[in-house]
Amino acid sequence: MKILMFGKTGQVATEVLRKEQVVALGRDVADLSDPEACAAAIRDHAPEAVINAAAYTAVDKAESDEDAARVINGEAPGAMARACADLGIPFVHISTDYVFDGAGEAPFSTDHPTGPLGAYGRTKLAGEEAVRAAGGPHAIFRTSWVVSAHGNNFVKTMLRLGAERDRLTIVADQVGGPTPAADIADLCLAAARQLVEDPGKTGTYHISGGPDVSWADFAREIFRQAGLSPEVVDIPTSDFPTPAVRPANSRMDNSTTKDTFGLDRPDWRAGLTDILQDLGALKS
Repeated sequence: MKILMFGKTGQVATEVLRKEQVVALGRDVADLSDPEACAAAIRDHAPEAVINAAAYTAVDKAESDEDAARVINGEAPGAMARACADLGIPFVHISTDYVFDGAGEAPFSTDHPTGPLGAYGRTKLAGEEAVRAAGGPHAIFRTSWVVSAHGNNFVKTMLRLGAERDRLTIVADQVGGPTPAADIADLCLAAARQLVEDPGKTGTYHISGGPDVSWADFAREIFRQAGLSPEVVDIPTSDFPTPAVRPANSRMDNSTTKDTFGLDRPDWRAGLTDILQDLGALKS
């Protein structure tokens, strides 16, 4: 099966390429700031399915750069989805928990009203809406707290800081599901194949690791598995201000993903072990 993927070096794209031979287009070939060029690439390659694993992910920078983020996160996925709809092929797209307002403590269902708190969430929501409006077979996967052995992410930051410092202050009032990029890659590939056979699986789904945890407790598990022992001090979000507001509640209901695609909610603790093994950082 010929799958075309936008993205080549990001966390999810790297994991897809580790699992399956797909045609991966990097920024040098398909720049998402040129949506029509992305659509043309789909027509030129004539794949059987498309995965979009590329995005504008600089959450804080998006607050002052929303127009650029909207082109990449909103207009480009829409152009891709329309090209796929014209060809009658599935389009798999990765979105985010940032489309929600982060209120309450209950996991967000896929049909819960959206209400992004900042520019990044607004642009990702625009992308979702454009993909749905294209009218073709598609799967939108909202995910959260993506981690892997590649790129920049919380696990790698904690490993560095945990080796340098005896004491770390970490936010404890934001709760969500760390999600290994490898599990997102598995789901994207499964969805691409299954949508070819059954376009009726079109829809919006969630994939987030379980169990839900705070950033501070996530850090404690990273240190435990890596054999590091800095003191972790819980702090509120108000003690760590950022340009973009982070959702306090990033819990998401994954049940429809399991029901539709047959993949369980990933256990991030097992995924963390694999990541640390890849990095050579797992406690022996």
